[in-house]
Amino acid sequence: MKRPQDLSTPRRGIRVGIHYDPEAFGRFSESIARFIGTARFLVIQTVVVIVWIFINATVPGLRFDEYPFILLTLALSLQAAYAAPLILLAQNRQEIRDREEVERDRGQATRTQADTEFLARELASIRLVLADVATNADLDRVLEHVDRAIEGRRADDTQR
Repeated sequence: MKRPQDLSTPRRGIRVGIHYDPEAFGRFSESIARFIGTARFLVIQTVVVIVWIFINATVPGLRFDEYPFILLTLALSLQAAYAAPLILLAQNRQEIRDREEVERDRGQATRTQADTEFLARELASIRLVLADVATNADLDRVLEHVDRAIEGRRADDTQR
């Protein structure tokens, strides 16, 4: 007896038989997205569209896509259809890298804060220990007091 398929859990993917390296494909999509996002690409695309329209509108012997330029529209639609998912894939990969960097930064900040708190406690304990240490001024006062006491005894001894 065959068990019915549990539809509450999504399937992990459909096997088509095509195997690819997701990392290599991701790097490829990022390189395409980087190129598409440049001024160079916009200039090249603009020049190609202008030449395409110029040839098909003005040169009768070379016309291959007459007005309303359906082939040009199809080419630009195809480019947009592939560019959008490639750009989204590149953005998702960048988001993952950014999230990992934030986690690393958060860990570094936590370690730095712990180190800072440790050093602050150490400084506080050093200050407490040093509070009981005699300073030069303390020693000078005690020595002056001892000198006066010795001088006072000498004076008492000489009067007797």
